[in-house]
Amino acid sequence: MASQLAPALETPALELPPSHGATVAFIYGHLRDDILRRRLFPGARLIEKELSQRFDVSRGPIREALRRLAAEGLIEHAPNRGGTVRRLSRTEMHEFFEIRIELETLGARLAAQNSDPIARAAFRNAIDAIFDDSPRESSTYLAENTAFHDAILTLAGSGALRELIDRLSLTLLMRQVRERLSEDVLKASVREHRAIANAILDREPAAAALALRGHLERAAALALSGVAAVHGADF
Repeated sequence: MASQLAPALETPALELPPSHGATVAFIYGHLRDDILRRRLFPGARLIEKELSQRFDVSRGPIREALRRLAAEGLIEHAPNRGGTVRRLSRTEMHEFFEIRIELETLGARLAAQNSDPIARAAFRNAIDAIFDDSPRESSTYLAENTAFHDAILTLAGSGALRELIDRLSLTLLMRQVRERLSEDVLKASVREHRAIANAILDREPAAAALALRGHLERAAALALSGVAAVHGADF
């Protein structure tokens, strides 16, 4: 599910611990991992002084890492003050899903219309994992899902469309879905991925768009039901 399976593999590969101090990429990667794995919960504060001590660096690299997290929509960043792990309201999540459904539906249609044999072969290779019948764990699925939706955007060939999708806080949406990925949910999502892929490979734009819309609508319902169960109608 795209939303479940929100953005680029779920977490970037983390660097090895530095021998002295830390790079911006190292700090960003570890804080991002803390947020996605819920070691840092929504509302948690990221204080520059404490982070400088943790990573043994000056505040400059800390501020740059926080800026990157804010650009990804994971935190709300106040210059010279640190950041706060972002909490999406039910209304925000609903709006993000509505926009994403329309954008990715367009992406599926464009991908199915692409007749370039090299690009289509690259797409088939990139999504090979979805045709594996092996059982999946949520972390494996999320990585697979990210790669799948990224492959569709690559075949669609629209840089503007990819940029618009990247601006949404899709990583937070994926985290919301993560805890609701039961075995049945994973199996259903993999089936949906295959239906979308087959329509794209068969060059059927309408069928690809319809299949992707249904996939994301189910993901949205799953995520929003989780928010309602924990927080009520809104928060």
